[in-house]
Amino acid sequence: MPGPGGGLGPRGFLTEEEKKNRPKITKGLLLRILSYLRPYWPQFLLVFLAILLSATVGLLPSIITGRIVDEALVGRDMKLLITLLLAAFATLTVSQVIGVLESYINAWISQRIIFDMKNQMYDHLQHMPHAFFTSERQGDIITRMNSDISGVSSVISGTLSSIVSNIATVVTSLVALFTMSWQLALVGMVVIPLLIIPSRSVGQTRWKLLTQTQAKNDEMNQMINETLSVSGSLLVKLFAREEREYARFVALNEELTRLKLKEQRSGKWFGVVMGMFTQLGPLLIYFAGGWLIIARSDASLTVGTITATVALINRLYRPIQSLLNIGVDFTRSLALFTRIFEYFDMKNPIVSKDNGKKPDLKRADIRYEHVAFSYDPEKPLLTDIDFTVPAGKMYAIVGPSGSGKSTVVNLIPRLYDVLGGRVTLGGVDVRDMDLRYLRSNVGVVTQESYLFNGSIRDNLLYAKPDATDAELERACRIANIHSYIENQPAGYDTMVGNRGLKLSGGEKQRLSIARVILKDPRILILDEATSALDSISESAIQEALERLMEGRTSIVIAHRLSTILKADRILVVQGGVIAESGDHETLLAQNGVYRELYETQFRTILEMEHK
Repeated sequence: MPGPGGGLGPRGFLTEEEKKNRPKITKGLLLRILSYLRPYWPQFLLVFLAILLSATVGLLPSIITGRIVDEALVGRDMKLLITLLLAAFATLTVSQVIGVLESYINAWISQRIIFDMKNQMYDHLQHMPHAFFTSERQGDIITRMNSDISGVSSVISGTLSSIVSNIATVVTSLVALFTMSWQLALVGMVVIPLLIIPSRSVGQTRWKLLTQTQAKNDEMNQMINETLSVSGSLLVKLFAREEREYARFVALNEELTRLKLKEQRSGKWFGVVMGMFTQLGPLLIYFAGGWLIIARSDASLTVGTITATVALINRLYRPIQSLLNIGVDFTRSLALFTRIFEYFDMKNPIVSKDNGKKPDLKRADIRYEHVAFSYDPEKPLLTDIDFTVPAGKMYAIVGPSGSGKSTVVNLIPRLYDVLGGRVTLGGVDVRDMDLRYLRSNVGVVTQESYLFNGSIRDNLLYAKPDATDAELERACRIANIHSYIENQPAGYDTMVGNRGLKLSGGEKQRLSIARVILKDPRILILDEATSALDSISESAIQEALERLMEGRTSIVIAHRLSTILKADRILVVQGGVIAESGDHETLLAQNGVYRELYETQFRTILEMEHK
């Protein structure tokens, strides 16, 4: 696109990073992009027809100007003058109306394509495995979902339409110019190289300056963010570094100011030079036209033709400059689609099998058969996990931090898939089960309770959308959260805030437990579910959890000894295997890993609970 002063601005150049990551243009990539445009080809056809019509109608005011000079003014015909002026006004009006129509259809097409792509992306991301969300940065996901897909709008309504519009304007203008006077048309086109060469050279210099300015500006913003934040300003004060930070800021500010002034100066002089070159074309046409009329006595050439040629040549310069950026705009458009397609091409290895099994899980054993798993192939986490949780029993899993306790239980609802061995429920491999059925029958209460930014009712209904008020109240009574909700002015319609920040840790946890109670799962997983509760809160809901686990096959990961002691069996995970297994007294007598955990963690917590 033309930059300030009519030349090529910074957008006319690719950054070094863009050059390095320039997408490879393939037939497959182009066809894939076209697949999103194809459903709207009738609307695209209307847009292109509107652009062509607008470009053609846009010629008329310049041509009519020539007739005004030759016929109305020279012929002193007032009636014709008014008629031609009205005709010029009418063509301008028609051109504007066509432009509005084109803009409306363009906007409709681009928004519909964005609608389609966002729906596809959201559906795709919803079904990506849990590992995707633990490895990808949340900011990157949001950028692809919003900024990148929204950027498609500028490609459709900006880049694509601009290219077609500029080509149509150049072609129609050249046809009109050579039809009126091929000699003057050639004279006018002599100036074009003078517009292109300096634009490329000076524009590249300005681009480098702008890049340096932006880098320095980012450095300043980083400093402001660090030193004027709550934590940063406290650190500055405690180390008495105010004067040092001020000196750093002044130096940064001075360098930034110098770069901005340099960039602005180059832009002003560039504008002056380009303005002179732009005016040179009409001056040459006037000279050539005058010479043809005066010296050569060319009767076919009129003053009106010269005037119309000048108007058309001015109409020609800007689209030609803009078309020089086709390569850059095209590359950036492809890069945008490539980023989006990178996400679409990410495969989800955890999918439900066709006709997946739906076994009765009411009285189902949980069986781990020599299970192996790792997040990093070079660092195995689980190597040979082998145990069985009998139906209706509650097993506790303990182990040092980082031993893989949570990973063990995450294999049941297939948040991850085993790399070796298998996990079965009721004798059926979880990978052979219908995924929706599996997850609907597994209830999980995690250490960090997550609530959506809505009401208490909304968060509870997430487990069972058709739950009655009586069912909600029953679940909350069991989780010992009903009395708290009842005391709130809005009751169950109380807003919990973003991520439940308006609630305490214990309240959030109890609400999460109530949500699982509503789900009524056959298999229950408690991943340190009472760790966020104080001893009073834990005691209040411990009985509720026991009632919830009654008749269900359960696995509990806990740091509190009071929870572990209620387990039917304790499994100790260390070194990728079940290192020890048994009840509390048996494991203590072995003087192994469990004894060490008891001495360093459990007993200390137990003593704190009884203070």
